[in-house]
Amino acid sequence: MSTTRSTAAGKVLEVLAAFDREHPAQTLSEIAQRTGLALSTTHRVVAELAAWGALERGEDGAWHVGLRLWEIASGCPRTQILRDVALPFMQDLYEVTHENVQLAVREGTELVFVERIAGHRSVELLTGVGTRFPVGATGMGRVLLAHAPRDIQEEVLGAPQRAWTPHTVTDPRTLRAQLDRIRREQVFISDRQLSESTVAVAAPVRIGRSGPVSAALGIVVTAQGADRARQLREPLLRAAYGISDELGRRTRTTA
Repeated sequence: MSTTRSTAAGKVLEVLAAFDREHPAQTLSEIAQRTGLALSTTHRVVAELAAWGALERGEDGAWHVGLRLWEIASGCPRTQILRDVALPFMQDLYEVTHENVQLAVREGTELVFVERIAGHRSVELLTGVGTRFPVGATGMGRVLLAHAPRDIQEEVLGAPQRAWTPHTVTDPRTLRAQLDRIRREQVFISDRQLSESTVAVAAPVRIGRSGPVSAALGIVVTAQGADRARQLREPLLRAAYGISDELGRRTRTTA
């Protein structure tokens, strides 16, 4: 038994971690099975979380994440200022393109999507707000990886890369060259790397025009729009610069 599981807080965290995009609603038995906790323990933890508002029970009897948990998570300082600053620029970018516009941050060797704007005619995506992917799997992730600390880069490049599509670049030498090019050119076009139906254009978001990279901004279009993706480089870069400048200003005024 792990140290985490032996504590009351550890059991609570394991129950919460059982919910994700693939398992948004679960019965008590399913939660117990996914966590490996005894059914009686699961029942007690779920009841405590429900009383506090972290879990809610649907009409079908299945449990799902509660509104109280979302309220707390929405106040995460790492993303709150970023999202507040970025959203107006993302809205402007969407009005210009009418394509999927996304914002993501790096956590370790993973990419976490923190904001997204999509229209009715936008291409369907595998990604969404709150979803995680290996940082090397997406165009936005590779932008973040290009500006990540050296130890993170080596950890990612030293591990086998999943081929999400026949077009996915998995060779470490090719990936290193790609990261070098991203640092030089700033904007990166990811052609059917994650999905055969999409092409992504991504750019770094900094704290100030020349500060550290804090996020990545991206536009995703249909794979038939590869030429259009190249046309979106300039509007995307302008939006990324605008967010970077405003983040820099916010940082200076709060310092």
